[in-house]
Amino acid sequence: MIKQIPNIITSLNIMCGCVAVLFAVSGDLIIASVFAFLGIFFDFFDGLAARLLKAQSEIGLQLDSLADVITSGVVPGVVMFQLLNLSIFGHMQTLTEIFSLDGWNVSFNNYLPLLGLMIVIASAYRLAKFNVDTRQTSGFIGLPTPANTLLILSLPLILQFQFSDLAETIILNKWFLIGMTLLSCVLLNAEIPLFALKFKTWDFKSNAVRYVFLLLCVILLVFLKFLAIPFIILIYILLSVFWKS
Repeated sequence: MIKQIPNIITSLNIMCGCVAVLFAVSGDLIIASVFAFLGIFFDFFDGLAARLLKAQSEIGLQLDSLADVITSGVVPGVVMFQLLNLSIFGHMQTLTEIFSLDGWNVSFNNYLPLLGLMIVIASAYRLAKFNVDTRQTSGFIGLPTPANTLLILSLPLILQFQFSDLAETIILNKWFLIGMTLLSCVLLNAEIPLFALKFKTWDFKSNAVRYVFLLLCVILLVFLKFLAIPFIILIYILLSVFWKS
């Protein structure tokens, strides 16, 4: 039973991801974000629990990836779908609502929000590649799906809690959202080596980049709140590329 604890934690990730999808489909992106963050929290601790309990298994590895497809794949994809709806139509809606107005005689704009679902495909491909890529044992190649999810979910959170005319103009510009979607898909599968936030030891010398990154995260979150998240992802990529330990 003890060895099933990591899988139970992963199952909580799946449950949170499914609930987040339901809220995102119904247009409640804030509650969807809360459950997605909970799922990512459980995603971090299932691996930690597996290592502490020496309960790593092939089933656990596959279950973890399947959970991530939901929480860090489907959720950000549907959120982007709804943001594009909000940008183009002025409100969020389901596919049924989009097509029921004019039947199937619809314009290009009606189909455009579906572009957000490319994030789901790119995330699933990235997770499948991660499972068979032997280079990703101590770090990542390409942006991890949870980090990408945080990036996408920061957009509705900024609109809700740090609203400004400038933020609305930028975030609800359909070309900005399309660009974010394409950038997201590229970063997920780019051949960019990125460090992992796993501490094998606690000494500063071998973990300097991690400590510096975490310190910057705290500072940015205190001063910028949700607006800090895109900057944190950018700093994460830049430190990974340019930091020479």
